[in-house]
Amino acid sequence: MIHLDGAVESSVQLGVADAVADVVSTGTTLRQAGMETFGEPILVSEAVVIRPRGAVEDPKIERLLRRLRGVLVARDYVMMEYDVHAEHLEPAVALTPGMEGPTVSPLHREGWVAVRSMVPRKDAQRIMDDLWRLGARAILVTDIYACRL
Repeated sequence: MIHLDGAVESSVQLGVADAVADVVSTGTTLRQAGMETFGEPILVSEAVVIRPRGAVEDPKIERLLRRLRGVLVARDYVMMEYDVHAEHLEPAVALTPGMEGPTVSPLHREGWVAVRSMVPRKDAQRIMDDLWRLGARAILVTDIYACRL
């Protein structure tokens, strides 16, 4: 057994190893390297934040927890942006209501607006199809890495 740091999946491609045990969350990098997982996981883990019962509220701890929650929530959402003719704005906004409401800005092109809204990641492709059918164009989806809701 040899301990490696970094891109361990390359060790198989280089002929240094026949198999690797790696700490992964999704396995995407392994699949991109043409590898696949086999067998049962060696270990399943989770991160837990613990503090003593009755501990005094600490602003630093609260800030850390707020930041962690922001990253976890962001994993479930994407930012969707699109242009749509103003006459189709209401049905488009019904598809992308956002958290407090979408951002709607006028475009230089007469009668058109730009819309920006957070949408659930799992629904993004369906929403894009529905917006396209409404006449929305320039539909973009980007990852969100952190947020505060």
